[in-house]
Amino acid sequence: MPKLRETPIKELHPTQLTIGFIEVDEKKKRLNALKPAAQRDFLQDHPIPAVLGPGGRLYITDHHHLARAALDGGVATAFCDIEADLSSSGLTSFWAEMEENSWVHPLDEHGIRHVYSVIPDCLDKLVDDVYRSLAGFVRDAGGYDKTPTAFAEFVWADFFRRNVAVELVQADFHAAVRMAIPLAQGRLAKRLPGFNGK
Repeated sequence: MPKLRETPIKELHPTQLTIGFIEVDEKKKRLNALKPAAQRDFLQDHPIPAVLGPGGRLYITDHHHLARAALDGGVATAFCDIEADLSSSGLTSFWAEMEENSWVHPLDEHGIRHVYSVIPDCLDKLVDDVYRSLAGFVRDAGGYDKTPTAFAEFVWADFFRRNVAVELVQADFHAAVRMAIPLAQGRLAKRLPGFNGK
């Protein structure tokens, strides 16, 4: 089985409930600014990690924002890096294996855990979590470092959810980013993945 596979974006299945729509919109603008050949090269250089699941369905385990940005931007196909073939598994053992490998994150925009069947079956049904966008923008501004820790941005989103008022995030997102950067570098955050304390 080839590790890199080109596949229609509409056929990709998420493994989480939420994304940050502001972050998706920024990625969509960057994708749409590229000419078709450059866009294809970019997507090939940034393959989406995925697992082959029951029925041969592709479940993406990361880069949900890029996948949704491509979908919203009218891109037809993406490139997936196949991490594992679990296509012969039953649904229960499939999700158990996904959980064991930290390939699934069934928490909603309030940080509440749900059963796997609540995870949407397509990218366009993912729900907005504005704190997930906040976490992404703070990371990009150097507030903390990108890390291989699974779902690290969600850990940061939950940290900001407890420390930055939702009214500020909704009223002035960029002001919330500026406020969140020193929080990310302060003592309350020093145990979080990617903490840099700069």
